[in-house]
Amino acid sequence: MVAAAAGAMKTAAPWVLACGFLLCLAGFPGAEGAIGVNYGMIANNLPAPEQVISMYKAKNISYVRLFHPDTSVLTALRGSGIGVVLGTLNEDLQRLASDPSYAASWVATNVQPFAGAVQFRYINAGNEVIPGEAAAHVLPAMQNLESALRSAGVSGVAVTTAVATAVLGASYPPSQGAFSEAAAPVMAPIVSYLSSKNAPLLVNVYPYFAYSSSGGEVALGYALLSADSSAASSVADGGVVYTNMFDAIVDAAHAAVEKAGVQGLELVVSETGWPSGGGVGASVENAAAYNNNVVRHVGGGTPRRPGKAVETYLFAMFNENGKAEGVEQHFGLFQPDMSEVYHVDFTAGSSY
Repeated sequence: MVAAAAGAMKTAAPWVLACGFLLCLAGFPGAEGAIGVNYGMIANNLPAPEQVISMYKAKNISYVRLFHPDTSVLTALRGSGIGVVLGTLNEDLQRLASDPSYAASWVATNVQPFAGAVQFRYINAGNEVIPGEAAAHVLPAMQNLESALRSAGVSGVAVTTAVATAVLGASYPPSQGAFSEAAAPVMAPIVSYLSSKNAPLLVNVYPYFAYSSSGGEVALGYALLSADSSAASSVADGGVVYTNMFDAIVDAAHAAVEKAGVQGLELVVSETGWPSGGGVGASVENAAAYNNNVVRHVGGGTPRRPGKAVETYLFAMFNENGKAEGVEQHFGLFQPDMSEVYHVDFTAGSSY
């Protein structure tokens, strides 16, 4: 939830209730359920980047997502073997879209010097700007960045964008998932373009906000992916039953993409998490349960795509004191002094 992710907090809650309290999510070929963690830096007391990357390796965290280019972090990632999602700043989108030379300069500065030594997975052009004023810039920015990567001789790095669940106008039951009227004109050409490049769509997913804003309508166990989630809180959809919101969200997003005319597009969960304090249902116990359940669950697929691993990035590495007070300051797995807020077993999904 760095920057734009905070927007999900503001838009998800009312939107989720209006649409049946579901959000969205998914997986990427070859990911095998691997787990990443978002490395947010809206704080003035975080460890040095080389210490942070050492933590990733020590904790068996396979991937990292960066919200914007940071030379010191990219330098620390050299030779680490950690897969990297690198974001652009939202304020750069318009220029990236309108000026191919600026996209070339962005790649020359932030990607090319590190290519090979840093394992870039995706470049995401913009975070949570659809629907909205900047939405029209996303696709041309993606196209210019893709062209710049190709011209620079950088291969194997997909260009995509990260969206919030606000792109969905319907999500309940999951098979009825569809993009909203505001988002559909932008999302349809984007998912078509991604499909043509065999690139995934990144989706930020927060069941927490559905639960915390539901006034008791969403069962806690259903939101936490708890194994003992009661049948009363399950969702029947055609011939399948959803016992947790995570799976229902994933499949609602898949349905929306398919209704936009694209089959088989991969989705990556670029953010998901649960706060350990600062709000309704926000506790260390619930946060630990949610994130550990996600790690254990993502290799198994969803009812719509059984056995298809879901590449997933937890939010976030640290509690960040530069964020707004309340839950936004409590999504970290670690304190800035590198002590655990609670334990997450990143090896739990390795059996998939």
